[in-house]
Amino acid sequence: MKDRIIVALDTDSPDKALDVVSSLRGEVGLYKVGMELFPRGGPDIVRRIREAGADVFLDLKFHDIPNTVAGAVRSAAALGVRFATVHASGGKTMLAAAARAAEGTGTTLLAVTVLTSLDAGDLAEIGFSGTAADSVLRLAGLASGAGIGGIVCSAQEVSAVRERVGASAVLITPGVRLPEDAAGDQKRVVTPEEAVRRGADYLVVGRPITKAQDPVAAARRFAAAMERGRRFGTA
Repeated sequence: MKDRIIVALDTDSPDKALDVVSSLRGEVGLYKVGMELFPRGGPDIVRRIREAGADVFLDLKFHDIPNTVAGAVRSAAALGVRFATVHASGGKTMLAAAARAAEGTGTTLLAVTVLTSLDAGDLAEIGFSGTAADSVLRLAGLASGAGIGGIVCSAQEVSAVRERVGASAVLITPGVRLPEDAAGDQKRVVTPEEAVRRGADYLVVGRPITKAQDPVAAARRFAAAMERGRRFGTA
């Protein structure tokens, strides 16, 4: 299951990010380049990670007018990233334009639904009615219907999302912690074993691996927990 671990390179230093990639060589499958690292590292950091033999999950959550998002998707795909994110709240027309731009590129688009740092109270403050799960399912269905290939969602909702979008969609889950890890700024958290058992395909893990005293040992603990979840199967 180690190839299903996506390590979040949540740093603004390309050199530190590449140190993480080097230290975890052969232990994980992908690295997340997000909004903290990409403005400093740019396309070059993506190229250098790929040259090191790893795949990239480009997590920039594109959200703009349809034509602009389509162009951004084409640019991301040209870098050879495995996954790239758009924001499901951009609406059906934007999502469909993004999906068309990704066709035939080898890059799978993922729609971000509700951030795992948000709970029902946070959503109410910004005008979303219902629970976080309600919003996740509504946005996941919208994205899937527009042709987006996968969904980013909390493992607390992953079983219901799988039922909504079908077996072929890629489901990626952030906000995963081992029982001994602090939750940090995540609010909807589950263990890696439970996330996989519920049907997650990939897990995004940041500080519990990158800030661990022994990152390799931490990555192996996550892989072992995911394997236990796989053996138990989907709930």
